[in-house]
Amino acid sequence: MADWREQILREFTPQVARLTLVADPDGLLLEEGILQGIHERGFELIPFEDHVAFRFAYESKFRSRWDRGEHTDLVVVLRSESSSLNNLPYDLLKAGRKLSFSIGELFPNLSYPIVAAVDRSDFDALYRAQVQYNPGTLGDNMTKEFVLRHVFEIAPELIKQPSDLLRVLLRRHYRGLSIPAILDERFIQLLRRNDLFEEWPLEKIAPDRNAFLAFLQERWPVFLNKMAARDMEDVKEDKESYGFKCGVPLDLPFEHDDVRVYMDSLFIEGLLEAVPHEQSEALSRKWVAVGIRIDPVKDRLRRLEGLLQSVKTTVPSTDARHHEWLLFAYRWAEFIALSIEAGSGVTAEIKKQTEELRSEVDAAFLLWIRNRYAGLHNQPSVPPVMLHHVPRALARNVGQDKIAFLVVDGLALDQWIVMRRVLHEQCPAIRFQESAVFAWMPTITSVSRQAAFAGKAPLYFPSSIQHTGREGDHWIQFWLDQGLTRQEIAYTKGLDDGGLDTVKEIISHPKVRVMGLIIDKVDKIMHGMELGTPGMHNQIRQWTEQGFLTKLFDLLLEHGFHIFLTSDHGNIEAKGCGSPGEGVIAEMRGQRVRIYPDELLRSQVKDRFPDAIEWPAVGLPDDFLPLLAPDRKAFIKEEDKIVGHGGISIEEIVVPFVSILRK
Repeated sequence: MADWREQILREFTPQVARLTLVADPDGLLLEEGILQGIHERGFELIPFEDHVAFRFAYESKFRSRWDRGEHTDLVVVLRSESSSLNNLPYDLLKAGRKLSFSIGELFPNLSYPIVAAVDRSDFDALYRAQVQYNPGTLGDNMTKEFVLRHVFEIAPELIKQPSDLLRVLLRRHYRGLSIPAILDERFIQLLRRNDLFEEWPLEKIAPDRNAFLAFLQERWPVFLNKMAARDMEDVKEDKESYGFKCGVPLDLPFEHDDVRVYMDSLFIEGLLEAVPHEQSEALSRKWVAVGIRIDPVKDRLRRLEGLLQSVKTTVPSTDARHHEWLLFAYRWAEFIALSIEAGSGVTAEIKKQTEELRSEVDAAFLLWIRNRYAGLHNQPSVPPVMLHHVPRALARNVGQDKIAFLVVDGLALDQWIVMRRVLHEQCPAIRFQESAVFAWMPTITSVSRQAAFAGKAPLYFPSSIQHTGREGDHWIQFWLDQGLTRQEIAYTKGLDDGGLDTVKEIISHPKVRVMGLIIDKVDKIMHGMELGTPGMHNQIRQWTEQGFLTKLFDLLLEHGFHIFLTSDHGNIEAKGCGSPGEGVIAEMRGQRVRIYPDELLRSQVKDRFPDAIEWPAVGLPDDFLPLLAPDRKAFIKEEDKIVGHGGISIEEIVVPFVSILRK
């Protein structure tokens, strides 16, 4: 077979049995393509993890429908061996057929522990290579090298010079490839056989993207000095004079053709920062100009033009993995932030191209999210993909660190870019390890933020889904379920320009190990904003410069907390398309979304707004039915403008998830 998914999906034929019980110890059914295939066949999937949560979903969404004579195709997934299926409740065993899938069946000739460490989304390349090369039975090391070569296109035996290694690392980190630690260990072990790489800090820069970028940033001024020098012997700087933190080597072959192409992109996309140089005028005529501060206005426009082209050529396809959209979202956010920073300097042509590009991004993201969103909430929680995965991911760290979970209500990814720039200046000793996650749809606080603190899909808190009054209770209950005591758990909200005394009071209790904190300043700025996205950026910058966040970070870090910052949703500038004026029939009346208790009421309003989107109740209670404003519109008076949230744009759905530690 050409596709490993076929072996699994052929077992899911609709209308065969209303209940299918699956033993899936290796998480194969959680792969995005498998989930999409299962949903396209009309099946619904729920995991059997928390017995109480499962029973609630099972009884409320499925048993009740069966009792009414309706047919459903339900898949219950157990993350354990097939023998464990017999431990399921009797009513499930009586009603369901049994299936089991495992990695050993798909890759019988490869070492199981090695393949199990590979992300399921990378199985396509591995399966093709297995069929094409028929490698026979391989041990651990040979399997590692087989996976490195055919999945990640890394052939250690071909890495002979620094330029070879730099190209491989640049390709890996620019694309955000996630390579299992067990493969990195083998990769580094093989590289250490080459004396040229003996002193390279491979254990740091190979697996850690931020460490690798810092490694490049430190060495860029050295390279510029050598470029500017007429006689290489005149350059006598050593690593001590630069205060390097990443050790040797001192010089990197940035001028190599395979390396240069990546360096341009890294500076354009803001992953590396341009630096001043006393020979900037002379160097500005060379390719290195992209990494030199010459003229602030010209630098900004040159970078904006380059970033525009980069965004154009990297819009993910409709069948892309979720990781590709999360990576693209940062590139798009950088572009938005830079466009606003450039202000009146942006040419009419760039403005025109930006509008066209925005429409293309909106259309591609909408199509992708409609196809793939239903499977995102079932993804593994490490690393987190959606907001409700975050608490489970944090629980992995509680044994080692104290945790501060900081939610900045309403913070969009492009606004985090603005905030981060100020924080870098204020907090040079703090390290930000950045990623992103998907918010819950609809992107409103009572749904998405509550899911972030509950560690559960909104389906599981129907009684409080229209308000945030029980948010703290959900947070406490999650950690109690993880084995913590009540004295070890803290939660507070309403922090903006004040609240440090509240935080000090909380951390004065030595038993506190996890804190949930909500900062609502950005949300307040948003709901009072009349100057659109530029006004948001300006006020967020000014607020960050006042130093509240810096003081909060210092306070938490000094008391040994590992900080994780995120947002419940982003926001966009939207134009009015008219107000439904439906009175009491809408249970929630947001500017970008309306919520209705049944299909009939929603369809009546949809008739008046034919472009509006009837969003399915994915992970939501059955009587919580969103109607989303179309495009970048809002349910307000026509032609009026607001900054709002609740809809389906990439700016509203993809939010920052940042680990904050001292360097």
